[in-house]
Amino acid sequence: MPPHATYERRYEKGSKKNRMNSRVESSKSGASAGDIVKYALALLLVVAGVFAFYWFDGQWPTALRVLAVVAGLVAGAIAFMTSIKGAQTREFLSESRFELRKVVWPTRQEAMRTTWVVVLVVIIMSLILAAFDLVIQWLVKLLLGQ
Repeated sequence: MPPHATYERRYEKGSKKNRMNSRVESSKSGASAGDIVKYALALLLVVAGVFAFYWFDGQWPTALRVLAVVAGLVAGAIAFMTSIKGAQTREFLSESRFELRKVVWPTRQEAMRTTWVVVLVVIIMSLILAAFDLVIQWLVKLLLGQ
């Protein structure tokens, strides 16, 4: 039996493993015309915010110009989120948040101990690399007769 046959048998349609770990994705090959318009609108809103920032340089206070950029980004994000890809993005973020709840975060003491180990290893490795550099530098000078 070829190796790929085992894989195919293991993940056949309807198998328990397949039902638990995968979703049926739509086989739609392209975005609808409405979605393309929403993508263009989202991009246009972001570009308009950035354009306003530079166009009104010296005329508007900096805080107001930054607010124009933020408003363009927010409006563009809202326009994007109404599209199919926006719905998929919202679903992904929701699932990511759900998965983050499952994470067992380290205590402060564990985090500090691990941080000190990393700092110590970085110092040791830098000293080893510096020693290698000095030895190689000495060998090159020796070979070149300087």
